[in-house]
Amino acid sequence: MNQTFIGLKIEQYRKNAELSLRELAKRANITPSMLSQIEKGTANPSIQTLKSLAKVLDVPVFTFLMEEIDTKELVVRSNKRKQMVIDGLAYELISPDFTSQLATAIMHLQPGMSSSETPLSHKGEEVAYVLNGPIHLTLLDDEYMLETGDSVKIPTHAMHMWRNLSDKPVSILFSVTPPSF
Repeated sequence: MNQTFIGLKIEQYRKNAELSLRELAKRANITPSMLSQIEKGTANPSIQTLKSLAKVLDVPVFTFLMEEIDTKELVVRSNKRKQMVIDGLAYELISPDFTSQLATAIMHLQPGMSSSETPLSHKGEEVAYVLNGPIHLTLLDDEYMLETGDSVKIPTHAMHMWRNLSDKPVSILFSVTPPSF
């Protein structure tokens, strides 16, 4: 995190609050010169100074330290989804990537396919929604036939396996936290 970035954030919040540089400096108990240097990125504010500025501007201190988010990177167009094939299973990544604590994907199983040869577990907690079924689920020691629109929560480390026993392709939307592909 560089000083210029922090200064620009402070200046942005000051202007949004319709405060002059002098007024914010006075309320935060710092000199206008110091505030000017902070906003220009030529001075590095102390944590105490950041706390004072945040209090006057009525924002959490961490807002000055957060990176800007490019929302274009958060949007995934349906025709631009990342496609993956893992052990013969086709997946479409719904989330932009695997860099966060949550990943969402669609798993497609052709007739007669299974997600694995035997039930497996992973450290991630999972919620699955059947987009088009039916799909057979083995969860721990229980067996379920899930239909289109059904959903299931799969706890961390729970042994499970999906099997398409039908004569048509099935698709399951699922989210896993943390991602464990």
